[in-house]
Amino acid sequence: MPNLVDVNYAQTGQSLSTNHLGMREMQERAFASRNAQYLLLKAPPASGKSRALMFLGLDKLYNQGLTKIIVAVPERSIGGSFGRTNLTLHGFFADWEFNSDNNLCTPGGEASKVGAFKKFIDDSNETILICTHATLRFAFEAVDETVFDDTLLAIDEFHHVSADVDNRLGEVMRSIMNNTTAHIIAMTGSYFRGDSVPVLTPEDEARFSKVTYNYYEQLNGYSYLKTLGIGYHFYQGRYLSAIKEVLDNDKKTILYIPNVNAAESTKDKYNEVDTILDVIGNVSHQDPDTGVIFVKRHSDDKMIKIADLVNDNPKDRDKIVAYLRQIENVDDLDLIIALGMAKEGFDWPFCEHALAIGYRGSLTEIIQIIGRATRDSSNKTHAQFTNLIAQPDAADGQVKVSVNNMLKAITASLLMEQVLAPNFKFKTKRFDGDKGDEGTIKIRGFKEPSSKRVKEIVASDLNDLKAAILQDPTLLQALPGEFIDPEVINKVLIPKLIQTKYPELNAEEVEEVRQHVVVDSAIKTGEVKEVGNRRFVRMAGKFVNIEELHIDLIDSINPFQKAFEILSKSVTSSLLKVIQETINANRIEMTDEEAVILYRDKIGPFMKQKGREPNIHSTDPLEKRMAEAVVYLKHKKRQQASGKS
Repeated sequence: MPNLVDVNYAQTGQSLSTNHLGMREMQERAFASRNAQYLLLKAPPASGKSRALMFLGLDKLYNQGLTKIIVAVPERSIGGSFGRTNLTLHGFFADWEFNSDNNLCTPGGEASKVGAFKKFIDDSNETILICTHATLRFAFEAVDETVFDDTLLAIDEFHHVSADVDNRLGEVMRSIMNNTTAHIIAMTGSYFRGDSVPVLTPEDEARFSKVTYNYYEQLNGYSYLKTLGIGYHFYQGRYLSAIKEVLDNDKKTILYIPNVNAAESTKDKYNEVDTILDVIGNVSHQDPDTGVIFVKRHSDDKMIKIADLVNDNPKDRDKIVAYLRQIENVDDLDLIIALGMAKEGFDWPFCEHALAIGYRGSLTEIIQIIGRATRDSSNKTHAQFTNLIAQPDAADGQVKVSVNNMLKAITASLLMEQVLAPNFKFKTKRFDGDKGDEGTIKIRGFKEPSSKRVKEIVASDLNDLKAAILQDPTLLQALPGEFIDPEVINKVLIPKLIQTKYPELNAEEVEEVRQHVVVDSAIKTGEVKEVGNRRFVRMAGKFVNIEELHIDLIDSINPFQKAFEILSKSVTSSLLKVIQETINANRIEMTDEEAVILYRDKIGPFMKQKGREPNIHSTDPLEKRMAEAVVYLKHKKRQQASGKS
């Protein structure tokens, strides 16, 4: 199956170049907000968040009166990203130095680490400590909360926090914010949690200053990486039988096998690893010092070097993790087989292909996995993400689950395409000749933000909001068929989701956010072409002059249109029929809003043209839906006539 998304980048080198203080573009942007008490830094993998924290933390120590820095990471392996670093060599005023005893991302139980945490707090000469999220949670229980006064708490991979009352890390952070003078820097490569629980409550989030550095800025500014592809491959039966079709051992690859609780798993993760090794070739030996497995490839006897991160024996795991940290040469490794590891904060710049087995319900996880392959490195001009997913089967009792997984995977690709595309600013076009510049598009009838809150959502949260919309079960049912009118999706369903996510917005603000979501999605999934000094964007199969765009035109386009086109071209007609039948059997109920829009815009013109009402038994899904709207409205009218609501 061809890639659903192909993105090209300009190789400007800008995101990697440094200023007189040794700061890259993203780090310089973050440093400009160094005086904020609460700072949320959203930046993609490999953009330099760890070093940005070092710059910020040292400024707070030396220039803002803070006395200690505590860095919390989700797992021990990520602690190495915050190791001692010489910053003065490149122009900064201080180095990131700390006592090695204060690196608590080491083997051992939490009791001893909490003791080390308390010792660090009590020693006025110690300034920097690195620990895991778990250690921070346990230590918080063991110390007086006031010890966090005048301390910088840096939380890496911040999406692990949740506004849910049962999320202990979130509770710790909120308590520190409410009861101490601590400063907080929250860092994440993705703000998606993959569930319905927000990372922060709106009230807490409003207290943070936000610095955003997007994927496009990062990748467009690389020196070597030119293209990125995102694709899906569908299999029948067991995934192990399809591995050889998607695993190219000439590409440096991280292969993520499914969680043992996933439908795709065989429930024997060690046997899955052995089978993958057998698919590649014959195992020659395993290095006793590093844990690297050497496999002689079937095709040409080339020796393939493999790291097994599925084996969770602590001694074996620590050996191979130590080896991975020391890799400096492209020939040191060919393949990593992982399950829960090698996602967040993991750095193997030579990786060209991230191959994930099984549907991933979390968009955060997808972004983290893609990020493993998007490091800039001289050995590659192309990075690839492939997701191997079970193909829906009409005979399978789980067909509905399989269909939903497939649709979510495709909509996740659409979201990633938008995340990876250049940003545009949208403004109202007020008169003929009122043109936007290169980064601005002006649209007639477009509503610009009228409040600070809408401006914040548009500036920082648009992708997160799109994630919630594109993965919503109701909206997913609009993907593989055309029975829902685009205006119903754009003007009824999407506003409801916006209101749910941001209940504090009034109706006018909801409409402003809605227009930004719909316009941004339409432009970014559309193809923009320049002809002479004019620009055109492809919408619903035809090119439209950008200077002639009107919000009504954009609202008439199904935001899932591209996904439907992809689906139609990429699967067999029999599979498409299975998908459509599954969705049609579970489609949304009729609403007043949908019935009114259909009656006003579709049913009237249909009856005028055809001289009859739409037929509920029609094979045309849109005509059938119109007929259902007629029945619905007649029933509603009878209810009102009889005094029932």
